[in-house]
Amino acid sequence: MNRSNRILPVYTGDVSGACSALFELGGMVVIHDPSGCNSTYNTHDETRWYDHDSLIFITGLIERDAILGNDDKLVHDVVETARELRPRFIALCSSPIPWINGTDFVALCRLIERRAGIPCFYVQTNGMHDYVVGAGNALAEIARQFVEALPPVKNTVNILGATPLDYHTPEAVDCIRQFCEQSGFSVTSCWAMGSTLDELTQAGEASVNLVVSAAGLAAAKVLRKRFDTPFVVGTPYVTGADATALRPVLAQALQKAARYKASSFPCRDGRAQNADAARCIVGDPVICGSLAAAQELSGTGACRVVCPTEASRELLAPCDVATDGEEEVAAALAGAAHVTADPFYEAILPAGTKLTPLPHLAFSGRNAL
Repeated sequence: MNRSNRILPVYTGDVSGACSALFELGGMVVIHDPSGCNSTYNTHDETRWYDHDSLIFITGLIERDAILGNDDKLVHDVVETARELRPRFIALCSSPIPWINGTDFVALCRLIERRAGIPCFYVQTNGMHDYVVGAGNALAEIARQFVEALPPVKNTVNILGATPLDYHTPEAVDCIRQFCEQSGFSVTSCWAMGSTLDELTQAGEASVNLVVSAAGLAAAKVLRKRFDTPFVVGTPYVTGADATALRPVLAQALQKAARYKASSFPCRDGRAQNADAARCIVGDPVICGSLAAAQELSGTGACRVVCPTEASRELLAPCDVATDGEEEVAAALAGAAHVTADPFYEAILPAGTKLTPLPHLAFSGRNAL
């Protein structure tokens, strides 16, 4: 079968990505799906469950309701639960079955919002895409629904695209915050780890946005459209001795964007256009592209990024490869002598290829080293 996985696991799904993006914001996420699936979406893909809970529920869809439709029960249950728990917002997500049946989630959101008196919106998911799509759609909806129009504040920044699926520890986000402050910017909000919904509503006052993963790009585009806020795509949090080489470049890009309102992609445009296919980095295009740029700047040499996630092509340099499925990844790595990737990729590497581990929680469930 084309574009199927025989050996490798698949990346975390879009529903889990949406739940992760909204986890800390005080809302209630409702997934329209059969009972018993909540642990799959959350417990297995969300490390923050070990520390605190979040209002994430399954509707308990049954076969009869899926075939004949029973939206009144869904609306009633969501409204009654919301009246009891009083969340800041209600977000509806779709699993594959309601999506195939053509459930009108936009209409359901209108009914629920009118009856509950709480903002309700639909995050477009269907269980057929990866976490980048789900998290990106969720953060974009927050940018559309809640961010207020405020006077701009000089030298302020939003961090977009920080979830445990790409940044597995709070220390990683703390590192990014410290970089922003050392570069002369105070952090208005972090989307969405370590910031409340109230802080996210103030995001319109920021002078620049820093996109630290592919999941943050959709929100950056919404904020650019609404408030003309420029964005810089890249992360200072990369592993290895080459990490410090990229940080001055990112700092300069932030300062230039804030001053001239021009967006930039240091993780893409600051790299060689022709990279040696013998050296590859596999994973998120922002994180891996930033690591590749840092290596080039430090004199280690050029390498190309192999990106298996969706909604990421515009983040890739001309020398990079976007893949869809295990066979395409294997083909992209066929001539590689050195690969930096999650250890699970070792199973499809050519004999003799050296692997530098770069664990990715959204892929293998392992924490980054």
